[in-house]
Amino acid sequence: MIRPILAALVALTPALPAVAQDLITRNRVGPEDAEKSLSFRLTAFDLYSSDPATREGFEALFTDFIEAHPGWRIDTQLSTGNIGQEQARLLQQTQARRGPDCAMIDSSQIALFRDTGVLQPMNAVFDAAAVDDLFPYVRDAVIDAEGNVLAWWWFTDLRVLYRDTRLVPEAPQTWEEAQAAGLAAAGQGSEGFLFNGGRWEGTAFDWLANFWAQGGRLVDDAGAPVFAEGDNRARMLIALEYVKGLVDSGAAPSRVTAITDYDAFNAAAAAGSAAMFVGGNWQYGQLRQTLPPEDFAAWEVSELPGPTADQRATGAGGWSIGALSDDPEKIEMCALIARDIYAGAGNALQGLLPTSAGIYDDYDVYAGPEYDLFAAALENGRARPGAAIYPEISNQIQIMLGDVLSGSATPEEALDAAATAVQAAYDRR
Repeated sequence: MIRPILAALVALTPALPAVAQDLITRNRVGPEDAEKSLSFRLTAFDLYSSDPATREGFEALFTDFIEAHPGWRIDTQLSTGNIGQEQARLLQQTQARRGPDCAMIDSSQIALFRDTGVLQPMNAVFDAAAVDDLFPYVRDAVIDAEGNVLAWWWFTDLRVLYRDTRLVPEAPQTWEEAQAAGLAAAGQGSEGFLFNGGRWEGTAFDWLANFWAQGGRLVDDAGAPVFAEGDNRARMLIALEYVKGLVDSGAAPSRVTAITDYDAFNAAAAAGSAAMFVGGNWQYGQLRQTLPPEDFAAWEVSELPGPTADQRATGAGGWSIGALSDDPEKIEMCALIARDIYAGAGNALQGLLPTSAGIYDDYDVYAGPEYDLFAAALENGRARPGAAIYPEISNQIQIMLGDVLSGSATPEEALDAAATAVQAAYDRR
């Protein structure tokens, strides 16, 4: 089923004249001979989405935008799916003055880009009222000490537990209940509990909910790593033992160590092979469109289980758009793309969670009952720390989890190795 705004936008596409259809190619939006151009590095989730409805909806939004800005062309660059490597490459290219004018920046990387001084203020487009409407943790991430808007974090997300109620009738509230439910489903021939376990940012971010639920901290107030010290060390080890126990017991299949894409969970749900998985809120709409109605009706979402029913956390992530050019016209154009295409209409098109409170009231798409659950879960939402060392912490957590889940290192050995590597990187700053 296509949501109302998506249906409206998709309906626009066939009515566009042939000349407008030619405005969008695989690497360009706008006339090829336009007087002015902006290079924009974006992800494969929207304009170039593999989902036809999403792609067509964004084609309509981009067409409206470029027609409202005659004389401009947007030269698009598609980033790779490896978030950590892609963002490192983007930063290096920008520092060498070889990067795009405008780019999608993962919310976990905003602090790093901010601290290296490559982000240009977008104040000409985003006024004080727009900034005030942002959720506090988002506002803190995108505004510098002088009050400049250095990026626009246009959507957030969270991780929840998806379950097939035919195999797992009741939502697990604790880790113990989750493992028991996974084992029971595995006993019926299903993959009990799926989660990201391969080497990519999603693995670290999803797993961190288990650490945060216990009150763990990755860095101190000065941005120094503290995750392997004192109580934080104990919490890390407890969270590692939890996921290790899922795999060792058979509640989770060993193939989780190779999962590096949320689409793997949609595929498993479509194949009828999965009982539960840790996924993003955006997958609810994807499952609605992918599964037969009778199968979709069997899937429910709930908060991630915690060490106890009262200890909960979920990662709140998402993407931002930042201006990397020092040309004032290009900076403004980048900010307008963020505001007029992505924040608001782009949110509603994909059912993504806005970072501005007012947008929830502007679109009917957010009236669904699932958004009540998402809103409640966001009360326990945790953003990745705004510290420049976070990307390296994430990298080492990915390695640590791989070593533990594969059995090549004990949790203590893997944590010690991660702590040593992160501290060395921090000392080199």
